[in-house]
This record gives sequence, structure tokens and C-alpha cells, in this order.
Amino acid sequence: MIQVKNVTKRYGNFYAVRNINFEVKDGEIVGFLGRNGAGKSTTMNMITGFIEPTEGEIIINGYDIDQKPKKVKSQIGYMPEGTPLYSDLTVKEFINYMAELKLVPRKNRKEAVKNAIEETGLEKVQNNLTKSLSRGYKQRVSMAGAIVGNPKILILDEPTVGLDPKQVIEIRELIKSFRKNHTVLISSHILSEISQICEKVIIIDKGEIVAVDTPENLETKTADNTTLNIIVDDINNKFTSIKDEIPEITDIKLVKENDDNSKEYTIETNTSDDIRKLIFSNCAKNNITILEMKKSESSLESAFIKLVENRKEYSQKEINKMQYEKEIEELREEEKFNKEEKEKKKIAKKEAKARKKVAKEAKAEAKKNKKAEKNNDQKEGGNK
Repeated sequence: MIQVKNVTKRYGNFYAVRNINFEVKDGEIVGFLGRNGAGKSTTMNMITGFIEPTEGEIIINGYDIDQKPKKVKSQIGYMPEGTPLYSDLTVKEFINYMAELKLVPRKNRKEAVKNAIEETGLEKVQNNLTKSLSRGYKQRVSMAGAIVGNPKILILDEPTVGLDPKQVIEIRELIKSFRKNHTVLISSHILSEISQICEKVIIIDKGEIVAVDTPENLETKTADNTTLNIIVDDINNKFTSIKDEIPEITDIKLVKENDDNSKEYTIETNTSDDIRKLIFSNCAKNNITILEMKKSESSLESAFIKLVENRKEYSQKEINKMQYEKEIEELREEEKFNKEEKEKKKIAKKEAKARKKVAKEAKAEAKKNKKAEKNNDQKEGGNK
């Protein structure tokens, strides 16, 4: 449904995104994640056709956005961040206006507006001015403007930002309901929401795609199985000494001391084996009571941090070098392609010449046979 192929957006010497590739399939709800300045907005603006890529191609439902911009834009519904609404229009008037902008045919417009209002649960406030609505309802109105006309693709930029918990739940369920009729791409900073809504996430950092996978797989791949969280009652302050008795423990860090004099620690190990029995045994020997112990829990947030933290920041010189090497590789590929095409044409020309020769010989042979038959007929006629 959405294919982003080798896309680069450059402003002078600055690369907003560099050679990114990903795909969003029909009916998927996909989260698009990244830090501020990572390239999310640039990418989404290119997908919607608002800006053009410097290099690469973007295919929407089989159409190249550069070659068929109107066709592509008619299949996209976009909800920008910040819910920009016209405050002096009613909900219904605003959605109708969005339908007009999308060139929904006049004969279908009334039904399209009605469907958008019903799908987003705005029936009760459809005649209210947008400026009088709560933040949650404003989000719904902005979504209704995106889905009016039933576009195949919805692009939602920070759809739950600024909402209270109840509104977040409502918008989350609304987005999930879109799966039936739409492909959805969501940009968000709220990773806990993404993990509950999306079946796949795309992580971008410093203009490059870092990961494309399900939230569950990312959490599993980046899970730190070598860290334990433990709370102990240790009146003699002997807990850190167990590091000397258990070689698998590489470090013990005090997290905090609680009001009840218990202490919370993190234990780093050099093995994925379960060493909790060893810890229990050593604590009992040192008169330390374990109140709680568990492995560190993985989440999309922790997976995101591990994937993007400490990533190399390329200098302009390095970026220029990579671009130069890419251009050289492209020239080599082009030269190779041209050489192969030239060879194909040479072979085709040779084969055509051979076919022409065979046809000529066949024609001469046929002419010879025809002449021989004619001579035989004349000879037989003279004998008679």
C-alpha cells in the first residue's frame, strides 16, 4: 500500500532523511517513531505529497507520487499535529469543507460527511462550533476531516497528544476501528500508546531507518536478560558483598533507600542463566531478607532507547563521502546495465541476421524446388 524506496531529502548539505526504505501493507496499523528532528515529519510530508524527495520514489497503492500526484493524494487522509480547525465553523461545516477540498462529488458529499460524523462519534456535537469543543472532541473532528471521503490511507500525526486518560482510551479504540477500511500510519512520541495500537513499528533516527518490526519482537530482541531488580532488608549492609561470592554478578548498584529501611538494587550479570537461587542462598547465609526480586521488564520504550542511544553522528565530511560512494556505485550499476543492454542488442542483432539468412536460404530452396517441379511438368507434357 505504501512503499518508500531509497528516499533521500536534502536541504543544501543537510540530509533530513537519507536513503530510507520501508513498506506499509494493506490494512496494517503502523507506528512511525523517532526523536525530535529524526526525520518523521519530513517523511510524512513526502508521503502526503506536501514536499518532494530529492532522490528515490514513493509508491502509494501502485501509483508513483511524482507521476500521479492527484491520484495519490485522493487516496490519503491526513490528520496534522495540533488539530488545526476553523474555529468559526461548526463540526459539520468543517467536515463538509474538508470534503470539498478533497473533491468529493457533490452528489456523494452529504452521505460522506454523515458517515465521517458517525464513524468518529460526533453526532451529538455536529452543530457546535469547533472552538467550543473539548480537546478530545477536537481530535475527533480532525480525524473526521481525515477520513471523510473514505481514503484508503490515513496518516495521523500525534493523534493522542494532550488528551486525558479517558480521551486517550477513546481515541485509541477509534483508531483500532479504522483497521477494517483503512491502512493507518501513526506518528507519535507516546510509545505506550503505539505498542497498544500498532501491529508494526518503524523507528527512524538521525534521518535513517533503525528498525522495522512488531513491538513484541523489538522488545524481545532488545530485552536485557542479564539485569535483576531486587529489594532487600539489609540492616548490616552486606548485600553488595555477595558480588564476591557469585562470579556471574558483574555489578550491583543501589537504586534507592525506602522509608521502611529496605533498599532497592539492580544486579548486572554476565549470563542469561537464572542465578536467583544462588542469590537467595547467599542472602540467607548473610542474614539478608529478600522482599522482592524480578528480571528487568522490557517495553517498547526501553527497546526504542537502546536502538537510538549512542548512535553515531556522522560529520558532513562523512556524509559527503557516503553520498560520493553512492553516486559512484550508481554509475557503476548504470555502466553495467548499459553494457548488458548493449550485449543483448548485439546478440539480438546476430540472431536476427541468422534468422534472415535462414529465411533467405529457405526462400531460394523453395524457388529452386518450384522451378524443378515446373521443368518436370513440362518434360512429362512433352513425353505425352
